Amino acid sequence: MRIDRRAVTVTSLGLTQTLAWASSYYLPAMLAGSMARELALPIQAVFAAFSAALVLAALLGPLAGRCIDRYGGRPVLLASNLIFAAGLSCLAWSPGTLLFFIGWLLIGAGMGIGLYEAAFSTVVKLYGDQARNAITGITLFAGFASTVGWPLSAWLEVEFGWRTACLAWAGLHLFAGLPLNASLPARTDSATAPEAVAPSQADGAMQTRAAPAGGTEPPRHAGLLLALVFAITWFISTAMAAHLPHLLQASGMTLAAAVAVSALVGPAQVAARLMEFGLLRRTHPLVSAKLAALAHPAGAACLMIAGGSAAVPFTVLHGAGNGILTIAKGTLPLVIFGPLGYGLRQGLLMVPARIAQAAAPFLFGILIDHWGVSSLWVSSLLGLIACLALFGLGRGMRASRQVAA
Repeated sequence: MRIDRRAVTVTSLGLTQTLAWASSYYLPAMLAGSMARELALPIQAVFAAFSAALVLAALLGPLAGRCIDRYGGRPVLLASNLIFAAGLSCLAWSPGTLLFFIGWLLIGAGMGIGLYEAAFSTVVKLYGDQARNAITGITLFAGFASTVGWPLSAWLEVEFGWRTACLAWAGLHLFAGLPLNASLPARTDSATAPEAVAPSQADGAMQTRAAPAGGTEPPRHAGLLLALVFAITWFISTAMAAHLPHLLQASGMTLAAAVAVSALVGPAQVAARLMEFGLLRRTHPLVSAKLAALAHPAGAACLMIAGGSAAVPFTVLHGAGNGILTIAKGTLPLVIFGPLGYGLRQGLLMVPARIAQAAAPFLFGILIDHWGVSSLWVSSLLGLIACLALFGLGRGMRASRQVAA
């Protein structure tokens, strides 16, 4: 019965994460143009509102994590459904710019307390060191957020208009998301009860004292290295999510072909997560994270050398790497620092990542406009830096174990 209950919990979180991502992060790609036209705004203003939402999400992440450490994930995730519904309703009913921007800020607040970091913290609060498989299971569901969200938003917009599309997503939060999150267990393991986590003088707010599995102290500067890796990988992921069809067109593909190939990202993410759940589940998360960090640079090299004929390998490699790195964002802090204070630590680690995410569409768009496919040199270099940081983290962990021995 315990195994069945855990499966129900993971399924509920996976479904609500799919809803949360589809109705927030993946919303502008389909509706931004219609929003801008009807409200007489430049489309850049819509994406500026979205970027402001991402910055607010970054600022709220540590507070949400602290609340989950103290009270568990259920009340925080229930609040996120209400806030998402309020923000989407504001968008739907906005007569002009003010309520429209308020709506996006509310959605940003929902993202800050209701996306992956909150879900990962919830299962760590429930299952402690045994949460790795639960984290992977959640990402298996939510890996289809774009696959579900983009077509559904597009269909609603064509048939009923973007305002009705926003109201439909708000209704799903109230009538599907709320009941699913309400079904989450309220009980927490005494082994993972919240404790104060004090900032280390070595790393400031990014490094926190904890007791990871195995009893060894985390390597010095581990928090800063993880924050760097997460910021780089979120930057690359968001840049590709915003510009992948445009980038593939710059390699010589038609728009229809570029869109069709871009759709492979979702299945590639899920396939890689299944591989992580099956073949790599017994390996250290650092091993799969290093391989995943190399996937985007390897795919980018193929595209820059061979052009559009290598679009499929590039897209599949990028999607596979991104899929596994999403899991690593949840499992690496758990393995390195342990479950105590996980929520607050996760929120702090993701602050730079959310800020990088907010800047990525604008900055990488400028690079594509100036350099075309050659802009992948920048994202590839960043990916290699992330991989080197992971190798440095691995060396630090080995050194910590030797000192402990």
